[in-house]
Amino acid sequence: MTQLITERSTDVIAAEINAIKFQTQTMMLQASAEIGKRLIEAKEQLPHGEWGKWLKENVEYSQSTANNLMQIHMEYSSNSQAFGSLSYSKAVALLGIDADDREVFIQENSVDEMSTRELKKVIKEKQKLEKQIAEQKADATKEKSLLEKNIQDLVQQLEDARVQSSESEDSKKEINRLTQELAVAESRAKKLEESLKAKPIEAATVEVIPESVQKELDQLRSKLNESTDPAEIKFKIRFESLINEFSSTLEALSEISNSDTNQKYKNAIHKLMDKMRATLDGEL
Repeated sequence: MTQLITERSTDVIAAEINAIKFQTQTMMLQASAEIGKRLIEAKEQLPHGEWGKWLKENVEYSQSTANNLMQIHMEYSSNSQAFGSLSYSKAVALLGIDADDREVFIQENSVDEMSTRELKKVIKEKQKLEKQIAEQKADATKEKSLLEKNIQDLVQQLEDARVQSSESEDSKKEINRLTQELAVAESRAKKLEESLKAKPIEAATVEVIPESVQKELDQLRSKLNESTDPAEIKFKIRFESLINEFSSTLEALSEISNSDTNQKYKNAIHKLMDKMRATLDGEL
């Protein structure tokens, strides 16, 4: 009797391969977690300074590999179903994401469809953005504190000016000047408070001030913060407002998706800056 051989389709073969890959990855991650569990157990029993030697002589792991395996146990064992499809290399890369954000990050970034190299790049960019946001918040908090001190000083100066006020024109001008400076400082402090509470925007949508320019601005900020002269304090408030508006303008520009329109407005900003520079040089 002739046996009929049924030819299997490439779709069926691909499905079987992917199923085996999934099973292998799941088993690999589970096995890594189990090894990590036992490494933790062994490390707790060893005297201080013996860990590296024990790894080399008994299991032939480097300390970095052992650390990864122990972290995999600590980070993934409690929620193995959510991370079961990860490869070992991706699981290690994802240790760079905060545990509370990891599951959402995997879903939002389609990690299953990425290569390990692509995943590492995305994680590196995320870490860089988070560092920038943390630094910006720290700067904003410091600036807000300085502004609040300036506001207190301005309020005291205003109260003193009103107490000592005469009907002279100079006294009225001084009170008006202090009132205006106080309003500007309070407005800036309010904007900083809002920026500290606001949700951080994504890195891909943000245009940033060039590093060389930012460094120069930071140096000037530092010098201005040391000043107690009313005229310099007034300039500082105006200067900070100018920087803030420039940053806001760049953010608004980054939201314009049409490349031609975006470039048109970039050119307009360049022209305005050239004109401002020429005016400033002319005055100086």
